[in-house]
Amino acid sequence: MKLSDIIASTGVIILLIAFLLNLYKRLPADTKTYSLLNFIGAGMCGFASYMIKFYPFIILEGIWAFVALVSLFKVPRGTSDK
Repeated sequence: MKLSDIIASTGVIILLIAFLLNLYKRLPADTKTYSLLNFIGAGMCGFASYMIKFYPFIILEGIWAFVALVSLFKVPRGTSDK
C-alpha cells in the first residue's frame, strides 16, 4: 500500500465517522467537532489526491475542506463576539 493510499483511507474513515455520528444524532452538524473532522478528513483526501495528481478530487476535497474551515470560525447567529 502506497503512502497516498494510507492518507486517503484515513481521511475517508474520518469523514465517514463524522457522517455516521451525525446520522445517528451523536454529533450535530453545527458543532466545531463535526467541522473539524470534516476539515481534517477532506484535507487528507485532498492531499492524497494531489499526491496522485487526480485533479477532480483535489478540487472537490479542497472546496470541502475550505467550507469546513470557514464553518469552524463562523459566529452563530444571535450571538455576539463582544
